[in-house]
Amino acid sequence: MIIKLFHGSNVAIETIDLSKSLADKDFGRGFYLTDIESQAMAMAQRRVRIMGQGEPIITVFEFNDDQLLNESLNIRVFPDDVSAEWAEFVNANRNASRTGFTHPFDVVVGPVANDGVAFQLERYNEGAIDIETLARELAYRKLNRQYFFGTVKAVELLKKIE
Repeated sequence: MIIKLFHGSNVAIETIDLSKSLADKDFGRGFYLTDIESQAMAMAQRRVRIMGQGEPIITVFEFNDDQLLNESLNIRVFPDDVSAEWAEFVNANRNASRTGFTHPFDVVVGPVANDGVAFQLERYNEGAIDIETLARELAYRKLNRQYFFGTVKAVELLKKIE
């Protein structure tokens, strides 16, 4: 089924350039979108605040989510609720520039780790809580879904429409 995915930024996205992607994000260095337009707008507004320039802009793409079953791609889809496995994956990616962690996935779909999640991950990394406690703590947070496209092959599945 064709779905709309939204990318919020302080600039219009004409073409996706993975080299401009930042490290240490939830699912690693790649291009992030959401199927929730208001979430994309919140990210665009946040980006404007952080950069101190531009205006909130949402770029819209079409994506055939049947591609999530494409066996020529390495795809990881996490459930919409949090789990210890998701928390460990996010933690590893958020520390990748320090640890050298990389993953093999072209596309990853799963919850967004918000600032409250970052605090809990920090507690976990400091040894203040174990992985089961981390997963329990994160389960109480309302998390939105995000789509990560980390390779050129994956990005080619997106069709810009707005």
